[in-house]
Parts: sequence; C-alpha cells; structure tokens
Amino acid sequence: MVTLTEAQRKARRSRSLAIGIALGVLVIVFYVATIAKFGPAILNRAM
Repeated sequence: MVTLTEAQRKARRSRSLAIGIALGVLVIVFYVATIAKFGPAILNRAM
C-alpha cells in the first residue's frame, strides 16, 4: 500500500478538482454549442 504525504494528498485533490471543473466547463460548452446550432426549437420536439 502506498502512503502519500500531506502535500501529495493536497496536490492530488487539487488535480482532481481541476479535472472536474474542466469537464463541467466542457459539458456546458457542448450544451451551448448544441443550442446555438439547432436553436431553441430543439427543446420543443415531440417526445
């Protein structure tokens, strides 16, 4: 088992947080791009 120092744990948490934020921003960009491409009428389609 690998034991991490406090600095390594903090660095890992910072990286994980940064990756999570980056993924969230990417999802928002794709969502906005989809709405921009198809227009708001995409939300009014028949289910």
